[in-house]
Amino acid sequence: MPSEKDGAMIVLSSPSGAGKTTLVKKLSEKDNFEISISHTTRQPRPNENRNEDYYFVDETEFKRLIKNQEFLEYAKVFNNFYGTTRTPIIDRLNKGINILFDIDWQGADQIKNKKLDYKLITFFILPPSKEVLFERLSKRHADDKLIAEERMKQFERDVLHWINYDYVVINNDLSECYSKITNLITAVINDGSKDYDLDYIRNHVDKLTT
Repeated sequence: MPSEKDGAMIVLSSPSGAGKTTLVKKLSEKDNFEISISHTTRQPRPNENRNEDYYFVDETEFKRLIKNQEFLEYAKVFNNFYGTTRTPIIDRLNKGINILFDIDWQGADQIKNKKLDYKLITFFILPPSKEVLFERLSKRHADDKLIAEERMKQFERDVLHWINYDYVVINNDLSECYSKITNLITAVINDGSKDYDLDYIRNHVDKLTT
């Protein structure tokens, strides 16, 4: 039975290129914070390590895990499956470890709908502008401009899900964004006051979607 000593589940989602993975890795350097390692059917990127960044599996194995109801959440993103297995997460939460999830809005919705008895804090990370986002995506996918354009089209759809998150944070400066997230996590866990301006976020989203 979950208790006050249990860890919290902290979800970071964002459109591709907004910086959630970098922020999750930075947050994992804090004491008592660990990243949930997802299973995926996509191929490893050159800088990724097996069983450290992801559990890389084929589609047959992924579908076996779905059939056995082993996932806390899973989703298909850009033609590849991603998912988080339930048992390792519950074990760590019960040991008082805060778990960080680097997942999209589909996965975040599934975790919320599970209504687990652990504290859940959800963040949606946004870029400062569409221009900055396109610049970041173009650098990441320098060998294929079509990928950056495809991600920008997906951004138009993904950004609409901001309303379903507890907090939205703009990643204009990585250090400032990280500081904002850590302050909000501390405030939520300790039931303290939160520095959060929803009207400012609404205005920013309006600029990104017009």
